[in-house]
Amino acid sequence: MIAVRNLFSRWAAGLIVLSALMLMGASNSSSAPKDFDPGGRRFDRLGHNLVCMCGCGQIMLECNHVGCSSSDKMRAELATAIAGGEDNEQIMAGFVDKYGPVVLAAPTTTGFNRVAWIMPAAVLIAGLITVALVVRAWKHRTPVPVADASGATEGDMDEFRRRAREETSL
Repeated sequence: MIAVRNLFSRWAAGLIVLSALMLMGASNSSSAPKDFDPGGRRFDRLGHNLVCMCGCGQIMLECNHVGCSSSDKMRAELATAIAGGEDNEQIMAGFVDKYGPVVLAAPTTTGFNRVAWIMPAAVLIAGLITVALVVRAWKHRTPVPVADASGATEGDMDEFRRRAREETSL
């Protein structure tokens, strides 16, 4: 009798574990969009890649204008696009089509926009190389000999002063 009870409890425990595993995998994946985001992380990520179009130049989700109609409208558009099942590229392309490329918080890394990413580093490197070359040139230049005026008489000094005044006057 104890052996039967022991066997029954093992079977019951196994059935409970198997049922739990089956229920964990039994979600209706056809009704949930591919990028289902219950915590709003996708909304935050996409919203921080867009600029508010009210003219403030701030990130859309961080626009601090009280009652800003632009950011409220753009947030609603973003939420609608996410709920509609669009992927990230489609959403961003839709905002660019509607507002132009100025809606992007950072330039794209394709085409001519790549220059916006390369130029700051290129200018910094060119500036550092220029400074290094100028310092090296100053360090290795030969000193210019200075005329020694210790042997000049008072008359010579007066002549030098007169010529200096004459050459520097307008």
